[in-house]
Amino acid sequence: MFIVVTGGSGSGKSEYAEQLVLEHQTKPYLYLATMYPFDEECHRRIARHRAMRREKEFDTLECYTGLKKADASGYGTVLLECMSNLTANELYQKDGAKERCVEEILLGIDRLRTQCKHLIVVSNEIFSDGILYEKETKEYQKYLGEINRRLAERADQVVEVVYSIPILHKGDKDAG
Repeated sequence: MFIVVTGGSGSGKSEYAEQLVLEHQTKPYLYLATMYPFDEECHRRIARHRAMRREKEFDTLECYTGLKKADASGYGTVLLECMSNLTANELYQKDGAKERCVEEILLGIDRLRTQCKHLIVVSNEIFSDGILYEKETKEYQKYLGEINRRLAERADQVVEVVYSIPILHKGDKDAG
């Protein structure tokens, strides 16, 4: 089962996605973390999140770029969080795929889907704020939008979380 979970900042999408993992009960669980630790605050946040996930029996693999090289073999359920960070990393990190980020990320997703029973991907909805952005941000939005659309095409379920309320856009809510 492949599920895409999206929502705005603070929507409850991360909590919902983790709950989906626990509901599927296909262990072991792998959390693919994509937040790059830019500063000390990021390091503290990552450590706190790792500890919280460990309590839920997640193994964690940091994956800032090069998703197609990530090895999820032997895991029942994989949670990738989040696509917006991974896209930014692929675009702007020195070792990122740059303008090939869409293809590289989708290759990674397709590979992960062959390695586990359940894949849950979290992404951000960043397209409805009405703000006019600079060229670099518009480029990022274009790539993330394309990735999100193509993930939704592949997914068995697409869920948007609004105010902690999951709204099913694609698939059967009882599937999985």
